[in-house]
Amino acid sequence: MTPTTSTALLCIDFINEIVDAKGKLAGKGYAEFAQRHETLDNVASLIDFVRTAGGLIIGVRLGFSSDYREQPEASPLFGQAKKFGALQMGTPATDFHAKLSFRPDDVTLWKHRVSAFFGTPLDLILRNRGIRDVLISGVATDLAVQAGARDAHDRDYRVTVISDACAAANDDDHEQSLRLLEKVAKIQTLAETM
Repeated sequence: MTPTTSTALLCIDFINEIVDAKGKLAGKGYAEFAQRHETLDNVASLIDFVRTAGGLIIGVRLGFSSDYREQPEASPLFGQAKKFGALQMGTPATDFHAKLSFRPDDVTLWKHRVSAFFGTPLDLILRNRGIRDVLISGVATDLAVQAGARDAHDRDYRVTVISDACAAANDDDHEQSLRLLEKVAKIQTLAETM
């Protein structure tokens, strides 16, 4: 698929807390996976390619206010964020990783749950811009990528997950998620996209 002006690239949760070796979630394996698979380099190349083709670049990042009012305390995934001071908006931890460059004309959004669509204006932005095709890159493949792809599918977008522009805690989670996503999205590599 060649990106056009009706294409948007979602770059989900490539924040320091998750994909930098010094992030509080580095122990989960995401940073090591991204380094081993050159995920961030692939995402940077993908951003440049889609931008040059006239597509919309959207950076989505997870974060909570300093008082953690948006944090779902009962969540097995996010319930301990306040206790550990993790994922706090307005700190370097929730900045996009330095390898990824977002420009003023790109869209950047905050989210407080797994899906990039939940509680955000993402769908409205896509529809207002006339987007029909959504390319997805992100971390983790089995969480934010899967949730975003399914939500985009259910909103009638044509969804493509760029497999080597996604990261997970380990290879098994990544590969298993991609197999499941084949039911709702096209799966292709960066080389196949470019």
